[in-house]
Amino acid sequence: FEVSAGTRMRGYRRFFGQLRVVRTTDNRQLFPFDGAPDIGPFTTQQEALAAAQVMGERIVQGDLDHPEM
Repeated sequence: FEVSAGTRMRGYRRFFGQLRVVRTTDNRQLFPFDGAPDIGPFTTQQEALAAAQVMGERIVQGDLDHPEM
């Protein structure tokens, strides 16, 4: 899996997590997808990044537990 997490700021002190998860065996992008929820808002950049990382870990674990081919 290729997981990249980051943050972006929207408005005054509103931070959102950014996440991209790709299954490398078939290059399928698992997140974001059409209709994917926003990760946030949070009041700090660290909270937004931590939330994106946790979501990425959950997506990877979910795909390992129940692969969709």
